[in-house]
Amino acid sequence: MPHLLHVDASIQGERSVSRKLTARAVAAWRAAHPGGTVAYRDLGSSPLPHLDQEGGLARVVPQEQHTPAQAASWRLTEQLIGEVKRADTIVLGLPLYNYGAPSAVKAWVDHLIAPGLSYDPTTNEGLLGGRDFLVLASRGGGYGAGTPREGWDHAEPWLPHGLSMTGLEPRFITAELTLAYVTPAMTELIPLADKSLAAAEQAIDGLWTPAAVA
Repeated sequence: MPHLLHVDASIQGERSVSRKLTARAVAAWRAAHPGGTVAYRDLGSSPLPHLDQEGGLARVVPQEQHTPAQAASWRLTEQLIGEVKRADTIVLGLPLYNYGAPSAVKAWVDHLIAPGLSYDPTTNEGLLGGRDFLVLASRGGGYGAGTPREGWDHAEPWLPHGLSMTGLEPRFITAELTLAYVTPAMTELIPLADKSLAAAEQAIDGLWTPAAVA
């Protein structure tokens, strides 16, 4: 039975563009996969603990030597990697905060890097590959080629590198200039924002048509 893991990260609630995009993607996936199941994790409302001095070393200390805090951190990592392993498809919403990924997404990625669970510690082969990993990104500004802040988006380029040891290979659909709708100084950019959002929605709608699934 097909199974999808849906992960949101925005702290914007109903105002979030990335949440609207992931919801649209999941609805399209459900329509193309009758009987498929969906698991949901909300990193925005229920953030994961960051790796800290108490438990973070669980990934480099043998399990038989784990402190209680390290054991608890390792159990959470096992749970999160288990969610990924059960999924054929992963949909992640990735907003851009201060030109980078939300810290909640960074914590999720850090938990996914675990020897023996997500990669082979002897060969460094990723153990999570072969899954369709769709990232629905949103950016308040414009950071494309030729723009004044070209290259300031440090979230989309980072994610493939951050997950590279696991074998997961994200593909991106992005809507940008989303702040134009709420920032008076960006009002003249609303047509470009509309165009970007429409293109992202159109790309999502074509992902899992019956022909694409077949």
